[in-house]
Amino acid sequence: MTLDISIEDSRWQAAGLPALADEAVTLVTAHFALDCDECEISLLACNDVRIAELNAEFREKPQPTNVLSWPAEDLSAEEDGGAPLPPEADFTGEIPLGDIAISFDTCAREAAEAGKSLTDHTYHLIIHGLLHLLGYDHIRDHDAALMEGIEVLLLGKLGIENPYMSEDAP
Repeated sequence: MTLDISIEDSRWQAAGLPALADEAVTLVTAHFALDCDECEISLLACNDVRIAELNAEFREKPQPTNVLSWPAEDLSAEEDGGAPLPPEADFTGEIPLGDIAISFDTCAREAAEAGKSLTDHTYHLIIHGLLHLLGYDHIRDHDAALMEGIEVLLLGKLGIENPYMSEDAP
């Protein structure tokens, strides 16, 4: 696998992001029966200032967010709740999936607010970003349910509880 990690905020290094990202990528690619050795992914580990710049530039939303994704190609399903197209290798035999940016500030704040560990929330956000690279989204209701179901399944394999269950839910 080619997982190119650019760490702009040293707090990510201290949080063990490289190992977390490697494990998350391995888990996601195995789930979709993709050859991990053929997949290409770039991950930018940054802070709120940088991700706000990216969010403004690419989504016209000039505020920080937790994670952003730029798929190498649009694999999304046409029908709400349909499975995205599988990624294909390019002429070199590699499977370019795309780029992800994750903000330490927002990730740490959200984890603290939810009473979760930074590690667990980081896994969730990386998996979430990877699913976006694979054509999953949460704009339409059935797409959201499909994406969240896969996230819950994969996080469960890491021993992480369902992040979508609130303490108020029955």
